[in-house]
Amino acid sequence: MSWLPTDRIAALRRGWRDARAVLRLALSGASRDYTREPVARAAVLLAIPMILEMAMESLFIIVDIFFVAALGAAAIAVVGLTESVLTLVYAIGLGLGMGATALVARRTGEGDVDGARRVAAQALWVGALVALLLGGAGCAFAHDILVAMGAAPEVVAQGGAYTRVMLAGSGTISCLFLINGVFRGAGDAAIAMRAMWLANGINIVLDPCLIYGWGPFPELGVTGAAVATTTGRACGVLYQLASLAGSRGRLRLRRADLAPLPAVMLALLRVALGGVAQFLVATSSWIVLMRFVAPYGSAAVAGYTIAIRVLAFSLLPAWGLANAAATLVGQNLGAGQPERAERSVWQVARFSAGVMLGVAVLSIAFAPAIIGFFSRDPAVLAQGVTCLRIVASGYSFYAVGMIVTQAFNGAGDTGTPTAINLVGFWVLQIPLAWALTTPAGLGPLGVFAAVLCAETFIALIAMLVFRRGRWKLRVV
Repeated sequence: MSWLPTDRIAALRRGWRDARAVLRLALSGASRDYTREPVARAAVLLAIPMILEMAMESLFIIVDIFFVAALGAAAIAVVGLTESVLTLVYAIGLGLGMGATALVARRTGEGDVDGARRVAAQALWVGALVALLLGGAGCAFAHDILVAMGAAPEVVAQGGAYTRVMLAGSGTISCLFLINGVFRGAGDAAIAMRAMWLANGINIVLDPCLIYGWGPFPELGVTGAAVATTTGRACGVLYQLASLAGSRGRLRLRRADLAPLPAVMLALLRVALGGVAQFLVATSSWIVLMRFVAPYGSAAVAGYTIAIRVLAFSLLPAWGLANAAATLVGQNLGAGQPERAERSVWQVARFSAGVMLGVAVLSIAFAPAIIGFFSRDPAVLAQGVTCLRIVASGYSFYAVGMIVTQAFNGAGDTGTPTAINLVGFWVLQIPLAWALTTPAGLGPLGVFAAVLCAETFIALIAMLVFRRGRWKLRVV
């Protein structure tokens, strides 16, 4: 850099040192008062571990598809179809986690540490019950679910066991999301991140071993991916429980906190059920979209599956910033600072939109290379590239919509995003996808276009409603 002025070189070095210092602080999990930190600094300190946490969750399916891809389009299709069903589980886990984040963040902002611990303990009881119900139902109806999703006979034959294992262990998904919601609300985003690191590390190691039978492991084919993923997630949950029982973060549960408190459970469920409904509306629409794509063959399903997983991975910066906004809103409302809460949301939204614009440009430009990393099948590649380029063009809108929606959730107002999602996904997206796919004859292309239109619409409506400010009056 000898061609740069000396003062410019010094400034760059200071900036690099400052960036490394912020990164170390964010990953350290050190306790901070996010109601007093400068908004930009607070958002970054929360967002970095949250982005890495969400990256680890998205990495589960990316890793599974990468290792399963060598088994053919049918194997990729069963992963995609099963993941479409699991989006319902994600909805439940995300909704419960959002309720926990809102209540724990509000108690934390109020300085009520005992109240935050009580919410965390009751969340564990709710999570245990949900895990039992989801696992039992998933195990019993796995085969019927695949058939109902329109899977081809070869897909059902090859992937039935995969679907059964994934659905039977789906309670680990809801527990991971729920308990991480507790950590995020308390400002302990680094612990949530580490839980996902552990879960993914185990999955990455076990995936090829169990799929291909490396070393002493049995060769289980696509079923091995399900065993590896479920094992990794279960280990992540154990780490979360150990963290709550230890002294690593703000919330250290005592034996007395574990006594069932129906009033606290009901308060949690009132907020969480709105969040569950909100995410169910969104994720169930993805199941319908997959049903629209399925008749066009395994290549179409595989291409769509890969592109949507890349979409989920690409949106990780926005997801991390959105979760940071939820924590900032909850804690600042608890501290009696509603204007600071609103300012935080718009500041984070502007930054996120800029970041995702850059991600969109890269995704569109390098779509063939990105999709080709997972599959070289020409039919799969064609479908995946088309899907990715269409949906990526709206990344900036998606990012702002996610942040504003999570701000509502952080305030405990889960009903407003539910209503917006209902209109955006069920009134607009599904009818539009059907009209473009079947009557208009566009096939899977119609589904891709409907996703872009619906997500953009949701972002615009969410921003308009957020400006009205009624969320500031929410009591939780």
